[in-house]
Amino acid sequence: MFGLDGVEIGLIIVFLCLFGGILSGFPVAFAIGGAGVISFAIIAGLDSAGLLIHQAVDTGSQAYNALIAQGIHPEAISTFRYPELPRVAEAVFPSGWEQAMDRNIAFVVNRMNERVLAGQSIETLLAVLMFVLMGITLERSKIANDLLTTMARVFGPLPGGLAVSVVVVGAFLAASTGIVGATVVTMGLLSLPTMLRNRYSPELATGVIAASGTLGQIIPPSIVIVLLGTLAGDIYATAQETRAQLAGCSDALTYLGQAAVVSVGTLFQAAILPGVMLAVLYGGYAFGYALLRPEHAPPVAVEGGARGTASRGQTLTWFLFVPLGLIAAVVLATSVNIVGSQDISVSSYSDAGKTAVLRTNVSEQCQASMIDLHGQEKWDAALDEQRAIDAAGGVATSHQLSDEEMQAAIADKVAAAAPLSTPITVGFLLLALVLAWARGQAPTADMRPILIGVGGIVLALIVDALFLPPTASPGQVVVRLAIPLLMALYGVRYAMGLLSRNDLLRVVFPPLVLIVAVLGSILGGITNPTPAAALGAGGAIMLAAYRKLQDEQKSGKIIIWSSLAVLIMILAGTGFDLRIGVETARFEDWVAFIVAQGAYHFAIFGLLYACWVLWRTGVLKVVVRETAKVTSMVFTILIGSQLLNLVVISFGGEHYIQGFLRSFDNEFTVFLLVMLVLFVLGFVLDFLEIIYIVVPIVGPVIYGGTFDPKWVTIMIAVNLQTSFLTPPFGFALFYLRGVAPPEVTTGHIYRGIVPFVLIQVLGLAVLWFFPSIVTIVPNLLAN
Repeated sequence: MFGLDGVEIGLIIVFLCLFGGILSGFPVAFAIGGAGVISFAIIAGLDSAGLLIHQAVDTGSQAYNALIAQGIHPEAISTFRYPELPRVAEAVFPSGWEQAMDRNIAFVVNRMNERVLAGQSIETLLAVLMFVLMGITLERSKIANDLLTTMARVFGPLPGGLAVSVVVVGAFLAASTGIVGATVVTMGLLSLPTMLRNRYSPELATGVIAASGTLGQIIPPSIVIVLLGTLAGDIYATAQETRAQLAGCSDALTYLGQAAVVSVGTLFQAAILPGVMLAVLYGGYAFGYALLRPEHAPPVAVEGGARGTASRGQTLTWFLFVPLGLIAAVVLATSVNIVGSQDISVSSYSDAGKTAVLRTNVSEQCQASMIDLHGQEKWDAALDEQRAIDAAGGVATSHQLSDEEMQAAIADKVAAAAPLSTPITVGFLLLALVLAWARGQAPTADMRPILIGVGGIVLALIVDALFLPPTASPGQVVVRLAIPLLMALYGVRYAMGLLSRNDLLRVVFPPLVLIVAVLGSILGGITNPTPAAALGAGGAIMLAAYRKLQDEQKSGKIIIWSSLAVLIMILAGTGFDLRIGVETARFEDWVAFIVAQGAYHFAIFGLLYACWVLWRTGVLKVVVRETAKVTSMVFTILIGSQLLNLVVISFGGEHYIQGFLRSFDNEFTVFLLVMLVLFVLGFVLDFLEIIYIVVPIVGPVIYGGTFDPKWVTIMIAVNLQTSFLTPPFGFALFYLRGVAPPEVTTGHIYRGIVPFVLIQVLGLAVLWFFPSIVTIVPNLLAN
């Protein structure tokens, strides 16, 4: 029909139905599923009428069998790469559309169970709900308004200061919400009138707001990365298994020399530097624009806000140089083993013997493929290691250690342990930073409490070095550090009172602590994104309640003590063995269990009290309703997109697209082509549709090559962020158009966003040529 292959016509029908459904005005979440049903019905009808004919490769021909005899895998044979192969005409549904429909229904039920109801990825998807709740709570509690006002006071007097403050707050909100639409609308309502009132160019004002709002696409905890990560892990593992089989190897672990695994936490680590880089580029452009055209971005002195009494030199000393010196001292002490781990736990079983860096007992085809991938030098090293292992009698198996061997292993660890414990040193370093900042905030205030706090920190380090050997129990650590800790906390309590006089610190510090707690727990490998997201959601509720109590001039001590109870609970859980049901439960573990239980119940009480405060002030009902809307949309789109994907798979569309992409010899060409397609689709499809519809189709190709999966995922996220900004269809532009005043025209928004689109393209180019920007943080944290 029309000189097109039946599969090509099927793909055209699917995309026309999809775009028609989206443009029809129906909710996107339902339009996608409806497009799948309608397109399948049309294709089934045309197939039944004999109008859709697919020209498939004739697998019984001599030419095909000759390629197989040459060792070419059937997956690598397609009409695109070998157009001269004989073909055979067949229906797009070889076994009939009825069987295809039965199979699709079964697949939909299974995938709903796997990805929506009770599968492996549901735990990660629950993080989406928690991050949405966290973001909407912070947005509705006017914390964003406080951030914008405070940052305007800090940066306003600089050229382009208001624009720079919008970038800073945009990055801040991106790290705390991860929701593009909410961030753009919030900053558009709060900052755009202020910028226009202070004679800012409408182009610069709208451009910087729309661009900064899209930082939520890339800066963790990004919902885009959570959803991409749940797919990327499965796609990458499957694609690498296929790649290993094409190379003649039994599995991906043999071929790659490592497991084909990528997690959402690792992707969060990879996204940090690219997100910060884009924010810096945005701010740099706004500052440079103000220097070249000061009449369009004049300095603005924003009134209000208590300031410190320190001079500029004192501020730099105590807020910058002293903290950097303390951090550098700890890093240096760690490098020379003065500070380090004091863990002396020893497994009762010996470690299994070391294996070679690569598996060498493989077929000749796999050996040639592995040499081509890893290099001859690494293969030779693996052979040498394997010969040495064989000469020693093979890989040693693990065995249970005797009491003497256990004692010797523990003694070796005690002898090698550093004098200062890393957790204790880092904990008191954080307290020292608070004391230093307080000294810089109020240099004329009474310094005796701060000196007492410093004395407690010094005393704690001395006690740790001299009286806390690695064999000390957690109870002994608590008892011997009790007096130094109380001294340090006395100084910190006084220091927090001094720091609270500074508007910047008072407004920025609480959400910053929340962000650090959420991201730190993920990036540090303490937990996975779902518990961290729950921590962020609970923290956002308590923070919003505290903000409301401040507005009502009521005490927020219950919220503060509840937050401290969470910290005590975490410290008790990580420092002691709370498994009191075991026979060897110690008295100190019982005490820690009772303390942790008390802290847990008080924290729950504080969370419930915070919910009551938000309910009483009318915030909780709105937050829950908006969270339910967004989460329901995400999961409904997930179900509908699975249905649409299965329709494409059922008539061979997915295999056809992948065959076309694999026909290119250059891997970079394939990836560039996919990026261009995603960029164009980003004009008319939301990131959810692209992630769930397009990525599963092209993912097996772009994740099945030599590219680092972290780099591929971050490039996709930044690319989608770029398409969200690009006129005339960028979603962020429509969000901003909806809240912009009448004097700001669509032309202003389009002209203002062009420089930021170019900055995005520059950022993509930088990541393309310097992929280490993406991989350096995961590699450092892994080591």
